[in-house]
Amino acid sequence: MHEAAVVALAYRYPGPDSLERLVEAVEALPEGLARRSMEHFIDDVGTLELGQWEELHTVTLDLSPQFVPYVGHVTWGENYRRGEFMADLKRDMERHNVDLMGELPDHIEPVLRYLAQVPAPLTDLTDVAAASVATMSKTLATAAPENPYRHVLAATHAVVERPTPVMIGVRR
Repeated sequence: MHEAAVVALAYRYPGPDSLERLVEAVEALPEGLARRSMEHFIDDVGTLELGQWEELHTVTLDLSPQFVPYVGHVTWGENYRRGEFMADLKRDMERHNVDLMGELPDHIEPVLRYLAQVPAPLTDLTDVAAASVATMSKTLATAAPENPYRHVLAATHAVVERPTPVMIGVRR
């Protein structure tokens, strides 16, 4: 599994076996910032009941997000440039069989899965991803400095800073 795909798992809505799958995937990550950050996230959400984690996910990422998890929106706001970016990204995601799973193409979760699957991602994405995630991190740090998703954003930043994320093997 690709390092970016492991980090993407943390953005999915949690279910009964989410923590176990995440732990298994993170154990296969190479030593570094992404792994350490994901381990901190696991430590934090591991103390929560599933319902509490679901609520945290919803408050952080969905209904009234504590940060906007859309790379294009953070970069360009709601204007035509974001629309062009999303159209190009969606086309390339479809070409590489990246399932949006109900999200917009610039949502951080499908973006990470796209980076995990595509050997040469769109230049528009690689040009803005790190700065966009840094902005997301600052926004969350201001809104909710103790929120466990700050660790996921740190791992995300570590992954998107590199143009070609690390391929890893998942232990069974």
